[in-house]
Amino acid sequence: MRFSCCIWALTGPEDENLQKMSELGFGWIDIQPSMLATTQSRGLAQKLGLSVSCVGASFGLPDGAALDSPEARPRATALAHMESSLAHAASLGATSAYVIPGMDGSKAALGHYGDSVAAAAEIAQKHGLTLGIEHFPGKALDTAAATLEFVRAVAHPNLYLLFDSGHIQMRGEDPAAIIRQAGDRLSYVHLDDNDGVGDLHWSLLDGVMTEASLRGIFAALGDIGYDGGVSLELSARLPDPYAALKASREIVARCSSLR
Repeated sequence: MRFSCCIWALTGPEDENLQKMSELGFGWIDIQPSMLATTQSRGLAQKLGLSVSCVGASFGLPDGAALDSPEARPRATALAHMESSLAHAASLGATSAYVIPGMDGSKAALGHYGDSVAAAAEIAQKHGLTLGIEHFPGKALDTAAATLEFVRAVAHPNLYLLFDSGHIQMRGEDPAAIIRQAGDRLSYVHLDDNDGVGDLHWSLLDGVMTEASLRGIFAALGDIGYDGGVSLELSARLPDPYAALKASREIVARCSSLR
């Protein structure tokens, strides 16, 4: 497994954030499609020994674009954005990407979404990336269990589940059980904490997450032979995001073999 961090957990200019990621001891970072867009920023990341692990490919969709739209043009626009995002990530050496669901949980919208993510998974495969769907409370695929069922129904060999510990807590799901159910359909892991109600992206163990539940997550990952990325995804709105990342990194090191 590789231990990464979502770089949007920090505020400030990109070059400063890259420096801070290096200071924290990370060798891997997750990006949004607009990040590392210049020769200067890419050169700095390389100089600091920061490799890109994953891209949130559906960040920054153009206005009106949607993977689940009933109209062909907005879906095509969304897919074009996805293709650009995936190509950018591949050029940086990333091996994983993910999308989030839309808001419309109707059968028709989920059908359009399924067609779109299957097409995106095909594009990702051509670029050497896996594509995961992040289960997202309040959206069309509200739970990890429902998202995993959807992934299996779409049945594209390059479409997976992205597991988010905070979202699991919000819906009262058993994190270790979900990981074991996902098995080889798990492509990526986000770690964050909350109060069990809001999507707060707190530092680990600051909310309802316990050390036992975190150790259970890593035990389940070991049970399924998972060798993908595990990434801290904390909020930039925390009082001290840098301190939160430092504390969470130390907790992960204590509860797993990741360093």
